Order: sequence, then C-alpha cells, then structure tokens
Amino acid sequence: MKSLYLKRKIESVSAKYKLIKIFIGMFIFSVVVHVSSSSAQAVLFDFDNAPLYTPLPITQAAGGITANFTATGQGFSIQDANVLGFTPAGFSGHIIYPNSVYLADLLIGFDQPITDFSIMYTCQELGCDDAATMRVTAYMNGNLVGTNTKTASIPGTWPVDTLSCSFAQGFNSVVVHYDSPPPTCQDYGVIFMADNMRVTALNSGINNPDFYLSGLKITNPVSQSATISFSLLQSENITVAVYDNAGRLIKNLLNGASREGEHQIHWNVNDDAINPGLYFLKLTGEDFFRSCKFVVVK
Repeated sequence: MKSLYLKRKIESVSAKYKLIKIFIGMFIFSVVVHVSSSSAQAVLFDFDNAPLYTPLPITQAAGGITANFTATGQGFSIQDANVLGFTPAGFSGHIIYPNSVYLADLLIGFDQPITDFSIMYTCQELGCDDAATMRVTAYMNGNLVGTNTKTASIPGTWPVDTLSCSFAQGFNSVVVHYDSPPPTCQDYGVIFMADNMRVTALNSGINNPDFYLSGLKITNPVSQSATISFSLLQSENITVAVYDNAGRLIKNLLNGASREGEHQIHWNVNDDAINPGLYFLKLTGEDFFRSCKFVVVK
C-alpha cells in the first residue's frame, strides 16, 4: 500500500510539473508572438504634410522610413481629397492626383527594404458594373521581386479599394500601374488617385541611430565631388552607399569595420558618371541606419 501511495504521489507531482511546463511554454509563446507582432508595425504615409499643389517628385518621411515619389508621363501632384467636388470613401486631407487624363505610373522608392506595401486608390469610373485592374510591381535594387493586381470589389463611380503586395525577402521600390480598363464599362478614364500608403520595414527592430551615430552630412548639391562626414559613437561595422530615387544601388563608398570618432569620405562623382537627379546616401550599421538625400547637378 505504501509503495502504491508513493507511486501515485510521484505521478501526481509529475503531472503537475508537466502542467507547469505547458503554462510556461504558453506564456513564452504569447510573449514571443506579442513582441514579433509589435516589432512589425506598418508605417502610414497620408501625404497630409506634403505641400498642396506640389507636382511630383516629392520626398516623404514617416516612422523612420523615407519614400521618394516620382511618375511617368505627365505625372501626379498633391491635391485636396475633394478636388473633384467630392471625397472618395476613406480619402482625406492631401492626396496624390493625376495631372492629366492620360496614363501615368506612380513610382515609389524607399531608403530601406520593406516587406509589405499597400496603397488606397480610386480609378475614374462613372456608374460602372465592373472595374479596372490595378497592378503593383516590386523591385529590389532594380531587380524584379514580384507583382500583384487588384480589381475594385465594389464597382460604381470612382470605386475605392487597396492595392497591396507582400514579399518576405524584401524590396525597395514599387511601380503602381493602371493595368487594364473595366471589361464592359464605357464611361471610364485611365487615371487614378491615391492616398494612405502603408509599408512595413524588413528590419523593424532597428535601433535608434542616435545611440550609434552623430551627424550624417554630404555636400549638397553635388556637381563634381562630394565630402561625406559623420561621427561614430562606438566602433562599428558599417556600409555607406548611394542609391537613386528608385532604390537602386549606385555605389558602395565604404564597407567594413570603422573606429569610433569623426570620419570623412571624399567621393569624385565624375569618376562614376553619375547622372543629374535626386539620390539618397545611406549609412547602415549592424543594428541601425540613417539616410539623407542630395541632388547631383551638372
């Protein structure tokens, strides 16, 4: 009897121990899920701080991400959401609006890789029974990553929907394109308005660069040569690189271990046959990054 009681006691303790392990495991899992979900926050670009009536190109920053907006054709500009005398559902404040009735693509480059992209859009359609198809195509340093399409789920007059794409490997530029008109509708135009862009950075856990870096400056504008200066607050493996406004890598200026203290890089732009235009300088460490924009003139 004594041995039977002891056996049951051991089994009871063992069962309680297993339950405790399960509860601990569930707690750790919930904490990990919470941390993971909170670290992958989407950043909203609502264009409300973009100067009204300004034509693209423009640069906008939000949540540590910088985006440069350009266009093909006659392009787009920043307008009020009620520019047509009404406000499409979900639109507000300032929006991206076409400059003409002709087809134009919206080109967006980012200063760092992202994994998720979405933008609210509405196409010119008047009382239609079906809707146009929009397309977003993602690139990493100019190389195709993937594409996705969207047709407004509720057609009608200026129907609103969200065009999006997600690619875990990351991308740093997108093209938003009017892909095809409504199959049967006759009263439409090949133009679209856009608002409320949301993106998620590939590395959402990047730390505040102020703990690692002081001052990132480059000669601006640049005509023949440029001086890049910055100060590291601790020794760090860093990369200093130049990207164009579509997110394509133009030149690596530095890649490797760098000591704490003041640094200067002298770059002869003429040696690399850099075309005039807007560019981004990006300094990336193991746990941080910082970027700034500059213009090359000839």
